[in-house]
Amino acid sequence: MTSNPLGRVVMVIPTFNEALNIEWIVGRLRAARPDVDVMIVDDNSPDGTGDIADRLAAADTAISVVHRTEKAGLGAAYLHGFRVALDAGYDVIGEMDADGSHQPEQLHLLLTGLESADLVIGSRWVKGGSVVNWPLFRKFLSIFGNLYVRLLLGIKVRDATAGYRVFRRTTLEKINIDTVDSAGYIFQTDMAWRTLQAGLVVEEVPIEFIERERGDSKMSGAVASESLKQVTKWGLHERRAKLKRTFSRGR
Repeated sequence: MTSNPLGRVVMVIPTFNEALNIEWIVGRLRAARPDVDVMIVDDNSPDGTGDIADRLAAADTAISVVHRTEKAGLGAAYLHGFRVALDAGYDVIGEMDADGSHQPEQLHLLLTGLESADLVIGSRWVKGGSVVNWPLFRKFLSIFGNLYVRLLLGIKVRDATAGYRVFRRTTLEKINIDTVDSAGYIFQTDMAWRTLQAGLVVEEVPIEFIERERGDSKMSGAVASESLKQVTKWGLHERRAKLKRTFSRGR
């Protein structure tokens, strides 16, 4: 029997070259929420992250490791982990970064929110949310990107690009993750949009996001540009679909 009223919970942590961070962040997560399991999904990191993860799993039955053979993008790693977690019978499946930007000590905020929602996002851009050690230009890019998402897709989520979140298993089942093909960072926006399109409840709770101190960020200008292109494509498709529906009703 689990002590968590939400049932069995697992946090999926994707890694690529996070040898400097993985033991540190998993230790913090296990200390903050000993009732929550951890699944490390490693994309064949050449720096030995996978070996460290295996050592952690050997010492703690609440930790598991999924080894992937290639680096195929953040979304692909999460989807792989989600499928494994669903097959393992978890009731709540979450995601967080390995670099410390998502604080395990704030996970309780997301889990509390899930009591009345289907997806909870740890948000930087709602009242009470914040970012630490980000240059002004990085803040602008994130705020503008999320504003663009809201306008193009017609959603109210203020931080659709955020990666600290928890799903009910029923949410992942209803949106059918086997149909999701977003491999990169656009995966976060895609999952939030699909959840809303399925008529489910998305809630945002404020978090303090801290920029990584160790290791290299995986975000780049090219990644951000590609995400905006995909959102534009989705938004234009959605508008054409709405026009067709309106025209059909008027005939």
